[in-house]
Amino acid sequence: MLPRRLCWPPGMLAVRSLGTETVPSALRGIRGASSMISERDSETTFDEDSQPNDEVMPYSDDETEDELDSRQPAVEPGQNQINRDAEESQEPLKKDCSWQVKANDQRFYEQPQFKRTVFLCFKKSKYAANAIKTYKYNPITFLPLNLFEQFKRAANFYFLVLLILQSIPQITTLSWYTTLVPLLLVLGITAVKDLVDDIARHRMDNEVNNRTCEVIRDGRFKNTKWKDIKVGDIIRLKKNTFVPADILLLSSSEPNSLCYVETAELDGETNLKFKMALEVTHRYLQEESAMADFNGLIECEEPNNRLDKFAGTLFWRNMSYSLDADKILLRGCKIRNTDFCHGVVIFAGPDTKIMKNSGKTRFKRTKIDSLMNYMVYTIFVVLILLSAGLAIGHTYWEQQIGNLSWYLYDAQDFSPPYRGFLNFWGYIIVLNTMVPISLYVSVEVIRLGQSYFINWDLQMYYPEKDTAAKARTTTLNEQLGQIHYIFSDKTGTLTQNIMTFKKCCINGQRYGDCRDGAGQLQSHPEQVDFSWNMYADGKFSFYDHYLIEQIKSGKEPEIQKFFFLLAICHTVMVDTSDGQLNYQAASPDEGALVTAARNFGYVFLSRTQNTITISEMGIERTYDVLAILDFNSDRKRMSVIVRESGGNIRLYCKGADTVIYERLHPRNLKREATEEALDIFANETLRTLCLCYRDISHDEFEAWNKKFVEASVATTNRDEALDKVYEDIEKNLILLGATAIEDKLQDGVPETISRLSKADIKIWVLTGDKKETAENIGFSCELLTDETTICYGEDTSALLQTRLENQRNRAGSSTHSSVRMNEPFFQGSKDRALIITGSWLNEILLEKKKKKKKLKLKFPRTAEEKKKQTEKRRRAEAYKEQQQKNFVDLACECRAVICCRVTPKQKAMVVELVKKYKKAITLAIGDGANDVNMIKTAHIGVGISGQEGMQAVMSSDYSFGQFRYLQRLLLVHGRWSYIRMCKFLRYFFYKNFAFTLVHIWYSFFNGFSAQTAYEDWFITLYNVLYSSLPVLLVGLLDQDVSDKLSLRFPRLYILGQKDLLFNYKKFFLSLLHGAVTSLIIFFIPYGAYLKTMGQDGEAPSDYQSFAVTAASSLIFVVNFQIGLDTSYWTFVNAFSVFGSIALYFGITFDFHSAGIHVLFPSAFQFTGTAPNALRQPYLWLTMILSIAICLLPVVAQRFLSMTIWPSESDRIQKNRKKYMAEEQQWKRRQSAFRRGISGRRSAYAFSHQRGYADLIASGRSIRKKRAPLDAVLGNGVTEVKDACETS
Repeated sequence: MLPRRLCWPPGMLAVRSLGTETVPSALRGIRGASSMISERDSETTFDEDSQPNDEVMPYSDDETEDELDSRQPAVEPGQNQINRDAEESQEPLKKDCSWQVKANDQRFYEQPQFKRTVFLCFKKSKYAANAIKTYKYNPITFLPLNLFEQFKRAANFYFLVLLILQSIPQITTLSWYTTLVPLLLVLGITAVKDLVDDIARHRMDNEVNNRTCEVIRDGRFKNTKWKDIKVGDIIRLKKNTFVPADILLLSSSEPNSLCYVETAELDGETNLKFKMALEVTHRYLQEESAMADFNGLIECEEPNNRLDKFAGTLFWRNMSYSLDADKILLRGCKIRNTDFCHGVVIFAGPDTKIMKNSGKTRFKRTKIDSLMNYMVYTIFVVLILLSAGLAIGHTYWEQQIGNLSWYLYDAQDFSPPYRGFLNFWGYIIVLNTMVPISLYVSVEVIRLGQSYFINWDLQMYYPEKDTAAKARTTTLNEQLGQIHYIFSDKTGTLTQNIMTFKKCCINGQRYGDCRDGAGQLQSHPEQVDFSWNMYADGKFSFYDHYLIEQIKSGKEPEIQKFFFLLAICHTVMVDTSDGQLNYQAASPDEGALVTAARNFGYVFLSRTQNTITISEMGIERTYDVLAILDFNSDRKRMSVIVRESGGNIRLYCKGADTVIYERLHPRNLKREATEEALDIFANETLRTLCLCYRDISHDEFEAWNKKFVEASVATTNRDEALDKVYEDIEKNLILLGATAIEDKLQDGVPETISRLSKADIKIWVLTGDKKETAENIGFSCELLTDETTICYGEDTSALLQTRLENQRNRAGSSTHSSVRMNEPFFQGSKDRALIITGSWLNEILLEKKKKKKKLKLKFPRTAEEKKKQTEKRRRAEAYKEQQQKNFVDLACECRAVICCRVTPKQKAMVVELVKKYKKAITLAIGDGANDVNMIKTAHIGVGISGQEGMQAVMSSDYSFGQFRYLQRLLLVHGRWSYIRMCKFLRYFFYKNFAFTLVHIWYSFFNGFSAQTAYEDWFITLYNVLYSSLPVLLVGLLDQDVSDKLSLRFPRLYILGQKDLLFNYKKFFLSLLHGAVTSLIIFFIPYGAYLKTMGQDGEAPSDYQSFAVTAASSLIFVVNFQIGLDTSYWTFVNAFSVFGSIALYFGITFDFHSAGIHVLFPSAFQFTGTAPNALRQPYLWLTMILSIAICLLPVVAQRFLSMTIWPSESDRIQKNRKKYMAEEQQWKRRQSAFRRGISGRRSAYAFSHQRGYADLIASGRSIRKKRAPLDAVLGNGVTEVKDACETS
């Protein structure tokens, strides 16, 4: 039977009707050739819904209202096509088409108009090269740029200034090496770390830039590296290779130059999409020589971040051809099921859409980093005030005592004020250890160590993909313990994007439970053996043997119809490789259903333009497909009309239960039973779909087909007319049953979300998917439960509007009113979730772009007009800001938020709003290129390395293989890192205040002369050797509770969210503790030395002996103090504490020996001090007294605190043995999530765009011998057009 194609006006999509006897003879005569008409070049290849709604992705990030308006058909499609020839000869519209690309002509880009000024008179081409650059340094810029970045840190710059001051003899009180050595150590360690990080970036960039593809060079295709590809190059891509730049598809190996692409790296979706070249390039650009001679000029929009939009025109051979997004292959796509394709590069490197969507790389700092900097500034202020006070004291002392004491004359005739001025700088140097440079080195070392612990964690290793967790930055670890909000992608992050047929209901009977062949339930699941089916897919798992027996027996005709419907009612494409069937579906769900039918014996084998071939239990049959009534987001169903072998015509339909039940015949006996099954499937969070059919008489079909033809050629509102005609035939349906598909979650997602929620972390899902799909996943992963009250965006619009009006009315009113403005949006403490769409988000946040106004000649405005305009803009901005704040407040009152159909930029905007208005720490997690902007915007970005490519991982701060590892990253590593860092900082400030403030008390007894209380070498080595190792090990290894208990008690995490362990209060307590310790360290030895005599008659009360006694007491106190602060003791900790004390005494005795003094007399002046002083028992008793008075109050306070006011971690530590015993038998409770009388049903996740129905019906995917258009039609082209017009 010849294909009965209809010839619509060529500017429209091919009509999905494939058989009728009422077609006008003028059309019937050319039915075989209509697919070859080249006029389709100027059309939009795929039809789009003209009316925006929640199912449609909101307008793109850079879209204007004119572009939005352009979605409405300004001219009827038929009229467009009739006038196409005339339009081609006219000058095309050049709105926003300033980007010009000339194929195979690099000299074209050297013209002056394509240059832009870079610096002064230096110019550079506006066309970027294809190399990408994510690294920061090169060999020339590394040293200056890195030093510049490091000296932007206040402390590093401070120590550089200090070093300069110490080189001035008049004011130096310490040797220069006391500052230079630690400074070089800090700069060196940080520089090496930065260098290692940047080398890794260089390697990644080189790996991408050095990939190869074939490019026309000197008239031939030659292998060329990606980085050498330029705009205008003609490239050839082969199957399973990535697209290196944004290219215009010219031709391919497929019929009509179709090209199948996988866009996983762009949007996380693994189902294939197809692109199609222009007919003219498909016909003439197949050979290599033709490619080399191609000289077309493309005018299009400037580079932008709109993944779903493209507007341009191809000028070639004195003709112009319209270009749209369906003819463009974007960088990051992967060529699939297409042997090869050719294209011309339009955007390269940083101009490509994927790179434009990646957002700016932001320098991220932790909250503790910022707090630490403010504390360092506070210390600077304290240091300056203390130095000024001591300098004033010295001035006063010089006037009262110094000038009158002849024996203090130093041969310098300086006035007391000038001496005070010099002493001010002297004290700045002496007290510099209040801002210890070793603090920054130690912080970097601790962070580096914690990063390695994350990398080495085997419990975050994903063996299936051989993927280990990776800390890609070393500066954010402690912030992992302070997260308030998690923003997660859905597809590929929470789900595997793998759909599996799990259960079904046929004729009121449910199937899919674990049953044997007799229908009895089995306690142990046994997989069904599909070996009897030669077409079975080995990956398919099913456990209901009873259904298989029913199918094999053939006694249930309803079961046969059920699986026959699954095999015939779809738009799946099939190809065969190595004897295996490969299905390509517009959505994963549809692929899962056809695959299920295949395994149950009803195998879709092949299709032509108007037939479909199916193997029914081993018997091949071919059916005539008379019409395909494709899915769209309003219909939520699709149907096929087929003529069976007996001549009967039958309609098969599948769709969401909400639309199917409205169209059922009133006498469907199994309606209630199927509805009950749908509720059960919904309880199990499966995605449901109803199947039905109806028989159609020949007369009814003929009558309906006439309406169908008329609607198909309608010149206005064609889609609405078609939908109305579809309604006429899709009625009085007979219900067959329902399917239940599992959108497979990644392992451990519900448990992870549950634990994170218990840790008071709010989870927002930001996805480009449909609302129904996202909501269904929310229930699957237990983000939404039965008790959750779901609020939709449309429901909350009134709340936001009312709040905004109230705020505007109350502006400037009393304080009482302003308090009321902050009332919660929702009353009561119900568990709520908010579900919103991208289009609603743009409307409510007033993000809609203003329409571009045409340039008009205007007289200059007066000052008053300018002032009014400025005031108007200011009010509009304030109004917008208030509305955004209200939205954030409302959303944050909900436990969970799901944003559907959002663009990459909207994802980043939502994250930015929460950061801005809630001042909360955010984490974004995703796996695709569409998540990169969000990942970069959040305080912490996490990439999941999976099948979606490496774009998200390359832009992330942390990466791992599965979402479930997030709980361990936050609740274990993040929490430990936060506790360790806080403990480290509190102790570090304490030990340095205890060390430094001794100089101040000593000043009262030395005339404020800036003399140090310790030996210079002790000052140099105190932070480097004597007290560094124990605190470093606490910062690296300490644990308050084990990792298992951290996961078992997520509430422990709340400490970090509330900043309870390190804040200004803790800082000042550390300062106070250090000050008290320094008082004890100074005054007890001072009192002991006052008017005393040693046992042998020697006086130990000299300055040097005092310095050794105070230093020894200090070393004991600070090392024992870190011992008290240690929660997790190991041999290494004990060794570090006692080893540091032993090291101090060893080095001190060496430096005080006569031998080293002989070698370096000026550097080592405490000759014999330590051996002489430390042999006196009196001094040891003094040290013991100092240590006891310092530490006993701390011990008492800790004891009382743990006994009377224990923290949660104290209680868990106390009972840890009991918990560990329970842990052996403790298992997570099974999800008891029952939805009862649930009205929620998961909609069938059809593709976001229409299926392949147009492609199938048009015959463009069917391989056939190509013939020139004129040879087929001769002089009949005019007749065709006339016939189309009259019809």
